[in-house]
Amino acid sequence: MAKQRPLQFSLDRGSPVPLYFQLSQQLEAAIERGELAPGSLLGNEIELAGRLGLSRPTVRQAIQSLVDKGLLVRRRGVGTQVVHSQVKRPLELSSLYDDLESAGQQPATRVLHHAVEPAPAPVAAALGIAEGADVLRLERLRLAHGEPVAHLRNHLPVGLLDLDAETLGRTGLYRLLRQAGITLHSARQTIGARAATAGEGELLAEPEGAPLLTMERTTFDDTGRAVEFGSHLYRASRYAFDFQLLARS
Repeated sequence: MAKQRPLQFSLDRGSPVPLYFQLSQQLEAAIERGELAPGSLLGNEIELAGRLGLSRPTVRQAIQSLVDKGLLVRRRGVGTQVVHSQVKRPLELSSLYDDLESAGQQPATRVLHHAVEPAPAPVAAALGIAEGADVLRLERLRLAHGEPVAHLRNHLPVGLLDLDAETLGRTGLYRLLRQAGITLHSARQTIGARAATAGEGELLAEPEGAPLLTMERTTFDDTGRAVEFGSHLYRASRYAFDFQLLARS
C-alpha cells in the first residue's frame, strides 16, 4: 500500500479558529475531493507536525476529530488510514447521482431490479393511481469510490419513460427524466432512521443492526402530476443531509 503524497495545507496562525480545527477541515476537504482516497495513508503525527510547524498534540487532535467522524482509522502496524468520505447531501430536489458527481465522489450504479409490477397500496397512494395498477419498479445500489452508499427503490408510472436497465446503470434517474422532457418541480419527502436487517447490511457493507437513514419521496412535475415515488436507505456512516434553517420572522 503506497503512502499518500504529502498534501499542502494553508494555516492561518492569526485566526481565532484553532489550528487543529483548520487542519481537520482541510484534511476533510481533501478526503471529500478524492485527493485522499479510501485506503491511503497519512504521514505519522511527528512527520506531519514537523512539516507544518505544529505541535504533536495539535496534529493528534485534528486527526482524532476525523477518526471520531469515521473518516480516518488508526491501524496498529499500518498507521492512520483514510476509510472513506461522508456524502453531505443538500436537502433539495436533486438526485444522489448528480450530488455525488458534483462532489467528485465517482458515482456508479448497480441495477438490482427493473420490472413492471402491480402497485402496492402505499405506492398507489403516493402516485395517485389505482392499487394494483402497473408501475415500473426500479431497485439500485448506488456506489461512491467503489463503496456502497445507498439502496434505492423507485416506482414510476408505466409509460412515463422509455427506460432500460443498461441506460439506468450509466447515469441518474432524474437526469433521464429531464432528458425525456419532464420538468421536476417539487417533492414531498420524509426522513427517518432505523436499524439494518441482515440482508440490508450485507448489501450496504454494514453489520446487522447498523444505523441506516431512510427517505421516502414523492416527486411532482410542473403540472402537479406525481412522476416518481422513492423509498431509499442510506448508510449513516457514509451519508448526511445538509440543510439551512431560517428563523420565523
